[in-house]
Amino acid sequence: MGAIVKTSSGSNALLVKGAVETLLERSSQLQLKDGSVVPLDEKAKKTVLASLHEMSTKALRCLGFAYKEDLAEFATYDGENHPAHKLLLDPANYAAIETDLIFAGLVGLRDPPREEVYDAIEDCRAAGIRVMVITGDNKETAEAICREIGVFSPDEDITFKSLTGKEFMALEDKKALLRGKGGLLFSRAEPRHKQEIVRLLKEDGEVVAMTGDGVNDAPALKLADIGIAMGITGTEVAKEASDMVLADDNFSTIVSAVGEGRSIYNNMKAFIRYMISSNIGEVASIFLTSALGIPEGLIPVQLLWVNLVTDGPPATALGFNPPDKDIMKKPPRRSDDSLITPWILFRYLIIGLYVGIATVGIFVIWYTHGSFMGIDLTGDGHTLVSYSQLSNWGQCSSWDNFTASPFTAGTKTFTFDDPCDYFHTGKVKATTLSLSVLVAIEMFNSLNALSEDSSLLTMPPWVNPWLLVAMSASFGLHFLILYVPVLATVFGIVPLSLNEWLLVLLVALPVVLIDEALKFVGRYTSSPGPKRRSRKQKGE
Repeated sequence: MGAIVKTSSGSNALLVKGAVETLLERSSQLQLKDGSVVPLDEKAKKTVLASLHEMSTKALRCLGFAYKEDLAEFATYDGENHPAHKLLLDPANYAAIETDLIFAGLVGLRDPPREEVYDAIEDCRAAGIRVMVITGDNKETAEAICREIGVFSPDEDITFKSLTGKEFMALEDKKALLRGKGGLLFSRAEPRHKQEIVRLLKEDGEVVAMTGDGVNDAPALKLADIGIAMGITGTEVAKEASDMVLADDNFSTIVSAVGEGRSIYNNMKAFIRYMISSNIGEVASIFLTSALGIPEGLIPVQLLWVNLVTDGPPATALGFNPPDKDIMKKPPRRSDDSLITPWILFRYLIIGLYVGIATVGIFVIWYTHGSFMGIDLTGDGHTLVSYSQLSNWGQCSSWDNFTASPFTAGTKTFTFDDPCDYFHTGKVKATTLSLSVLVAIEMFNSLNALSEDSSLLTMPPWVNPWLLVAMSASFGLHFLILYVPVLATVFGIVPLSLNEWLLVLLVALPVVLIDEALKFVGRYTSSPGPKRRSRKQKGE
């Protein structure tokens, strides 16, 4: 950077700051401590570069200073109306203007990394995010800082991992370098170098996030998949070119945002997983009822109640799931990954099929079994029939000597002048059991949706207290329509006894065990999936 200023004597001078090596190339003289100016020979250059090396290896960011008093056509420059101003409109002229400088000295700036940066780099590595550092700093300074923050290990050979911008541009196969593993460092980088790196990564199918704060960073920020500008030190140009603005200028905040984004994505999948598997179960129950030829187990108003009211609170609460404990240890998903993989769809179908079987099964059990797994079901006095009779209930009028005994449900006694009414009005208890199983099984299925792969042993229900509240609310609403007579009449159901509730829980709980088994298979089996690409994160 160069600036033309007016000195106390009234004449113009050019003050220049920048990379020490670049200023030495453009300088012809050297100012000594006593203020005298001498020619800049090779010995003096080596002395300055030795000081630069010593400071750089201590992770100091070095900045050189030079000036020029003989400005030729700019000696009387006073603003945009001066004849020489047109030369400043073309950056190609800057190198010629900044020649024959007097090198005044260099300074080492210490900008210590924040304590949390090292852990953030480690999180990136565990999460499959590759960190690349692109900076205009001296190569040795940048290498020392990268070792300090964990991009490179203290003893790591970085011969082919640390390049200047010019060295990178001179490579014949740049993509081969970018495809390697571990961190990369590009020092003394110019804006066009940053753009080239982003372009090559995107061409290779990578998802690229680029951070920057200066005007020169704007083109690369615009080109990247996710441009991230600094909110405190960033220029307005950089902010306008970016997709995001980092309010605290802290790299670890980006890593935290990645974790938060993964958590949001997982919660969205949990909602979808819960709703699809539950709805598959409801469809399966209707299909099985028709396929088996048994009486209709659930009426439309009951299905609407389950869908609109009972399922609603747990589905909403799944949006508040905390992140999985290993969320930042999983590889990034591909940008073209399906929301529902074949394996997840298979799980949906298995769970949905069980929901359907359980809902229809308990309906059949009430009609055909006096007890089930030690639970007595004959306390209400209902008549038991064979499965053959139940599946052919439409032919009831042709059966010889078929009778249906009265039975009680709550405070109501059901009697049948026509025995065949036992499969119409008499199915109210079986319908109530089916509805209760459907509600209970969907509540337990919401626990399965807490995590796609983690067991309830590692991610127990109480990690999301909102889900427990939602489940309580849904069960409360179900109890309301069961035990308030007016509502029970509207929904065509009756109160259940303790034994009947035990049966409901016995039939509903296996949905948790089935999904736990499927999660176990998903975690530990089979062949590995397709190789995932790492998401590349570049920061300066």
